[in-house]
Amino acid sequence: MTKVSIHVTLKEGVLDPQGKAIENSLNTLGYDGVHDVRVGKLIEMFIDHDDVEAQVKVMCDKLLANPVIENFTYEIEEGVAQ
Repeated sequence: MTKVSIHVTLKEGVLDPQGKAIENSLNTLGYDGVHDVRVGKLIEMFIDHDDVEAQVKVMCDKLLANPVIENFTYEIEEGVAQ
């Protein structure tokens, strides 16, 4: 069994209203040093297949990330028990 962790983030230059809202809220709560907050997604899954890396790339390109506005990275951990 292979565990995959996929991190999806907005590309530089793409506005992040959710990140801005979090930044403003944290500043309101007194965390004045917080700035440039960006929000992304972490997707974890287990895959039972031989060519995991190729499958993950296709999944990200087709569904999990929008290549126009998002970047993705992934980590593959072989032999992980679920």
